[in-house]
Amino acid sequence: MNRTEFIARMERIAPPELAEEFDIGRIGLLVEGKDEIEKIACALDATPAVVNAAADGGFDALVVHHPAFWNAMHSVVGRNAEILRPLIKADVNLYAMHTNFDHAEGGINDALAEELRLTDRVRMSLGVVGTLTTPLSEISQTLGCGLRVWGDVEGISRIAVVGGSAFDWGLIEEAASLGAQAYLASELKYNMALESPIPCIEATHYALEAPGMRALARREGWTFIDGTPLTQIIA
Repeated sequence: MNRTEFIARMERIAPPELAEEFDIGRIGLLVEGKDEIEKIACALDATPAVVNAAADGGFDALVVHHPAFWNAMHSVVGRNAEILRPLIKADVNLYAMHTNFDHAEGGINDALAEELRLTDRVRMSLGVVGTLTTPLSEISQTLGCGLRVWGDVEGISRIAVVGGSAFDWGLIEEAASLGAQAYLASELKYNMALESPIPCIEATHYALEAPGMRALARREGWTFIDGTPLTQIIA
């Protein structure tokens, strides 16, 4: 397919109009590469390691979830150069779909709920509430990370799951109103943990959002480039 067809395909998967306002200018085609696109890779982040893998692997396009550049770019130095140099040299297109893919059907949050085998699912404005079919210890194994729990989660059956940094008062209240007995996301702040109306369960940002990109790669026949950060729990 040509680049125009590729962009149209991406916009069907994650319509740009679903994106939050802060994503304006940060999603879509970020780096223009070759006109014909057949071999596609995807990843959660466009890190230097990931973009080099895409360039070295002969891919025509790299699709990522997190925007590669958050600030206005007035010079191509440092990290900006590390990201752009291999892509431009190998003529690789870079495309990002962020909060539009969070909100899209079959996107980050639906894939997370599927990965955790939640049943009787109800979609939130962002995220999913569903019934647990496995204990939290198995969820930890499925996600490949430890879970930090604030509150009593003994005997809970309904849980809200939201990919990424999503501990937000409005979302927690929405989850509780939909019957969620606990809330799973990443990057929990202390005051929210203390005052949340339901227990908070914290996983890593990568563990909660990578399943969505892996699922996308499977559906589309792409190659997923794993960029799992090295983490460990010292008890």
